[in-house]
Amino acid sequence: MTANLRQSVTIIRVCFFFLMLVFGTPLKAKQAGEQPAQTSPVKIQVNVNVVLVPVVVRDAHGHALGDLKKENFQIFDNDKPQVISGFTLRKRAAIKSSPRASEPTTAVPSEPVLPGTPSPAAVPERFIVFLFDDMHLSAANLVQAKQAGTRMLAGSLAETDLAAVVSLSGTNSGLTRDRGTLQAAIMKLKPQELYRHIGRQCPDVDYYMGDLIANKHNMSAFDAAVQDAFVCGNLTGDMRHLAEGMARSAAAQALNIGDQDVRVTLGFVSEVVRRMATLPGQRTLILVSPGFLTLTPEATSFKSEIMDAAARSSVTISALDARGLYTTEQDASERGENSAYGLATGQMSQYHRESMTRSEDIMAELADGTGGTYFHNSNDLQGGFQALTLAPEYVYLLELSPANLKPDGTYHHLKVKVDRDGVKLQTRRGYYASAPEKKKK
Repeated sequence: MTANLRQSVTIIRVCFFFLMLVFGTPLKAKQAGEQPAQTSPVKIQVNVNVVLVPVVVRDAHGHALGDLKKENFQIFDNDKPQVISGFTLRKRAAIKSSPRASEPTTAVPSEPVLPGTPSPAAVPERFIVFLFDDMHLSAANLVQAKQAGTRMLAGSLAETDLAAVVSLSGTNSGLTRDRGTLQAAIMKLKPQELYRHIGRQCPDVDYYMGDLIANKHNMSAFDAAVQDAFVCGNLTGDMRHLAEGMARSAAAQALNIGDQDVRVTLGFVSEVVRRMATLPGQRTLILVSPGFLTLTPEATSFKSEIMDAAARSSVTISALDARGLYTTEQDASERGENSAYGLATGQMSQYHRESMTRSEDIMAELADGTGGTYFHNSNDLQGGFQALTLAPEYVYLLELSPANLKPDGTYHHLKVKVDRDGVKLQTRRGYYASAPEKKKK
């Protein structure tokens, strides 16, 4: 087992331990005796029998509508119309945030609260988990998110809310009404560097380029990495075989680290969703992140499983892009010294822009696929936090059993239509039909 893999397994175990503290119940294996493969700390298998598709329908003013019927909807799987086998309208009570200042309350102790534990305070109507992605947020973006988060807590939680602040690295406030405890947990957050692409390497290949080179066999990306190896390694023209070896090695390393990063991150999100399913009342998970790349079929399958679990358990996932308004251009530290040949070339700059843009996909997909909201392209992070604490009042849950579905390991695109003009739909984009595992001989 590699050092990176050992670290990723350790991170998962530590994070799950903190989730035990937050939700108060022991972890259970998905199947008795199931052991994760050594090459992957989390085992994923999605069996597609029924696909759940949450849909939020908004009018021109952004208000969620709750007066549509099953016959108003159409759903398409890879552009083929499907029968809607189940239809449910989930209505959430409108909850107003408390306008009070941010002094701590003592109605509920700040220690982790077990689900269903009686309390002398009001019965919780809403559970909100703020999940800070300290594995990917830069130091500057995390500072901004911390400031906005602590200010938001002053007036965005109602008296009947229970909330928790957790992070991918293991920070945990426990479920509490004490704003002081939540704010203190936010202020303790620090950026983690386990899987980050930090500093200039030789050649400088990140996860996005590693996938292009190793998985997609993109020769333009490979040639750019080879040219970078020539420059940063001070190689001569007759050393191309060495430069190519350096490029392949850097791509393999970046891909290995990136894949493990995604497993750890999605594994943690999945476990939070699973544990929130045990809570009564409304359940909202707010992911505070710059986003991260999900490039492989395994990652696509994992996202599909998270959205299925959230739909089954009525957990709404919303996301806040903590970068605010950002630029996709590289700064001087990222470009390196050899601007004529290295990362400052148009090709490398293009890969950088594509990587940053595609990092957003995961947050938009999780929000759209669970009836949540994706707040991005705005520096008003405090307003974003406040908006995300208010889940849509109406969510339609459509069920379909895809006809003639072949579990062939492909991604199926979903499209939903309604017979009403002037409305905007927010819905799941697709699902992954995992191929069955081959039996070992």
